[in-house]
Amino acid sequence: MSTRTLSDYFEAMTAAVFQSGLSAQVVQAKWPGFVEAFAGFDPRIVAEFTPEDVDRLVSDESIVRNRRKIEATIDNASRILDLDQDGGFDGWLDSFGNDEARAEGMRNEFRFLGPSGVNTFFHMVSDDREVC
Repeated sequence: MSTRTLSDYFEAMTAAVFQSGLSAQVVQAKWPGFVEAFAGFDPRIVAEFTPEDVDRLVSDESIVRNRRKIEATIDNASRILDLDQDGGFDGWLDSFGNDEARAEGMRNEFRFLGPSGVNTFFHMVSDDREVC
């Protein structure tokens, strides 16, 4: 996983959040809009989004307009930045004793990531392919 940047992790996490309850094809078709709407998945920028940004994104037809998922994405940007301190996000992921503990840690730390979302996230970051 260490070849991934923080933005890569955040992008994979955002894809997992928005794919929850939807067809992956729906999210993939709108992915260019997501890249633009979420500042190229720079968590430093997204963490600073305001309620006005949420309102703007809820009306943006180029993405899936789910307020709860948009708010979760902004919160997740802040959280990934917090966890990137000290040993970095890679270090935080590696700090768990096994995959089950790592998955539980992800579910506990990030919003809108259930068991299938966590699996989607780990699948995306373990491959050397594009997120969407």
